Amino acid sequence: MKLSVIIPTLNEAGQIGALVGYLKKILPDEAFEIIVSDGGSNDGTIREANASGALVTRSESRGRASQMNHGARFAKGRVLYFLHADSKPPADLYKQIAGVIQSEVEAGCFRLKFDDSHFLLRLYSWFTRFDIDLFRFGDQSLFIKKNVFERINGFDEELQIMEDQEIVRRIRKVTDNFVIMRDTVTTSARKYRSNGIARLQLIFTLIVILYYFGASQEMLVHFYKSVLRS
Repeated sequence: MKLSVIIPTLNEAGQIGALVGYLKKILPDEAFEIIVSDGGSNDGTIREANASGALVTRSESRGRASQMNHGARFAKGRVLYFLHADSKPPADLYKQIAGVIQSEVEAGCFRLKFDDSHFLLRLYSWFTRFDIDLFRFGDQSLFIKKNVFERINGFDEELQIMEDQEIVRRIRKVTDNFVIMRDTVTTSARKYRSNGIARLQLIFTLIVILYYFGASQEMLVHFYKSVLRS
């Protein structure tokens, strides 16, 4: 099984090289490819990704949905694995995904863990073990058979926010074989630390509520950008 790892980036210099290096260390030779789909970085992201050995492609449109779809067009793997640049999957990633794919699973994600032991972050992470779409977010990563991804026409590029949760709902409409892995992806808590852990979680909760009540993407993006601290 060939695995295509697709990483959307925007100004991720300083960490994309380390992530690609880690993936190359844990994944078996000739059984994977790493595609970095950049949304217009103006730092050293592209240079760093190239130097680390990833296939780098520039998306004409900025936004994770567009960038991940763009990266998927270059993928040669039977299975696509979408991973955020600030997230680190388990060391036996390939073995775990190959194991469930062989048992007819068609898509899935991992549970979430933060690189911070704050009790609120541990609580937020704990909820990701439940098979409830409301708790599915991109930081958990996503693996999916390429033919299933193509059948549902990939990510919805109209969405700048909530594209990760929306695609899971569509995946479930075409297959019952979506699995929540028992292992975790470790993601950076940097935004929580800079914005306040409880404050940022409240912001995310409000965005989810507004999304399900039909708020426009323009409103959600404006709200997010207006309250987020760098």
